[in-house]
Amino acid sequence: MLMSSAERPAMLRYGPNGFRVLSAGNHVLCAVTGEKIPLEALRYWSAERQEPYASAEIATRRLLGAA
Repeated sequence: MLMSSAERPAMLRYGPNGFRVLSAGNHVLCAVTGEKIPLEALRYWSAERQEPYASAEIATRRLLGAA
């Protein structure tokens, strides 16, 4: 069965003020929890590490080295 771009993870390039879609999809996976994050709900990422995070708490823990 073929998957449409709406059913697969997107490939993004994270910048300090936003992200650019490199490969179409409708979500990314949290770098810490593996949780699916819809692109329209993506608010937290690290441009340095090129990683998305599901919440501010998870992003903070990761950036402090606790995750």
